[in-house]
Amino acid sequence: MIGQLNDFFSTLSGLVWGVPVLALLVGTGVILTVRLRGIQVHKLGYAFGLMFSKHDDEPGDISHFQALMTALAATIGTGNIIGVSTAIYWGGPGALFWMWLAAFFGMATKYGEGILAVKYRVKDEHGEMNGGPMYYLELGLKQKWLGVAFAVFACIAALGTGNMIQANAIAGNLKDLGVDPIWSGMVCCLATAAVILGGVKRIGKITSVIVPVMALVYVAGCLVILFRYSSEIPGAFAMVFDGAFNGTAASGGFAGAAVMLAIRKGISRGVFSNEAGLGTAPIAAAAAKTKEPVEQALVSMTGTFIDTICVCSMTGLVLIVTGVWNTGGEVVTMTGNAFSIGIPGGWGGFIVSFGLIFFAYSTILGWGYYGEKCFEYLFGIKAVLPYRILWILLVPVGAVAKLNLLWNASDCFNGMMIIPNLIGLIGLSGVIVSETDDYIKRKARQRQELKLARC
Repeated sequence: MIGQLNDFFSTLSGLVWGVPVLALLVGTGVILTVRLRGIQVHKLGYAFGLMFSKHDDEPGDISHFQALMTALAATIGTGNIIGVSTAIYWGGPGALFWMWLAAFFGMATKYGEGILAVKYRVKDEHGEMNGGPMYYLELGLKQKWLGVAFAVFACIAALGTGNMIQANAIAGNLKDLGVDPIWSGMVCCLATAAVILGGVKRIGKITSVIVPVMALVYVAGCLVILFRYSSEIPGAFAMVFDGAFNGTAASGGFAGAAVMLAIRKGISRGVFSNEAGLGTAPIAAAAAKTKEPVEQALVSMTGTFIDTICVCSMTGLVLIVTGVWNTGGEVVTMTGNAFSIGIPGGWGGFIVSFGLIFFAYSTILGWGYYGEKCFEYLFGIKAVLPYRILWILLVPVGAVAKLNLLWNASDCFNGMMIIPNLIGLIGLSGVIVSETDDYIKRKARQRQELKLARC
């Protein structure tokens, strides 16, 4: 029975993450990029400046920065390490180019999600802000059934992708260091309880420390390796661009990849990593202290840039310059092997192992908030505490369980979340554009008034 279910979800996953959905995903980003006149290019610097602005007197629960870090907690993780190695393992170096392309258009998608999240958010009985696809599908698009569908898919995906699978990754890494999975599961359970039970404000405080530190350490390790192999970098970029349009011939332990495989793996793994279009990040964006939907949307947009254009690119280049990508090793150990080669003495492997542990833990926190808000949307605020308790108890279960079936099932529901969310983004694209135009005009008028006042 389990084997049949596993086969069913494996087949369904291939359909859900097939070419039509990936085309819809990128197509939505293209539409928004055109209608917003390339906002991810001309407003990126301004967006980074907004990241650290504070609006304590404005409605919301956490700062712009904390909302971004909560979203990045759920995105910067195994996708940046194992996801990138999976893309290059199957699609060759060219997959990295398509990951970049998907991220570029994904920035516009993430921006659109952020605007709708803040515009259509509501305050619950505890005074916390609730927002995300389920609310803009119901209140904006007037299609509650799509909001319910998204929330159901997200709740199921969260329990697998965001909880048990991450706990299993933590236990697996610590097991290699001699720690019994039972003990690592219990410690992770207690650490999760200490944060999750405090709600979004505690999650925001913790992730605003963990995420920057773990990302900086990992990126620093990548930079050390790229500096050591600096002479290989031009050739690495040449392989990326050539493989993107011509495919990659078999070499070493690599079986070769056609262009379509590079496109599919690059785009799908890119989405797995940065979650642009998935619909999860706007749930965190809705909690930001702001009265301007555009400002939080711009901050949210930087998450895709940081996650994929920066961190994933670093991982991909490290895999290529060290030559690990075509040695035929196990995909889950490729990045660790590359770091061990690039930073000898055991330090490289240490960075990846502990990076995965903290990345996975932060993902548990971020997805815990996502699942909680979807559960609250479906069953009301009284369901929040039982959901938090269930979330905490599933952590040690995930640490010791065999999760092949859960992997495939979670992958399906992850992909199914995309469809109602993209329907909402396309259907409400006019709202996204009008909010943006109104904000830009108001800011231009304010600057002009300030200039005249100084004169």
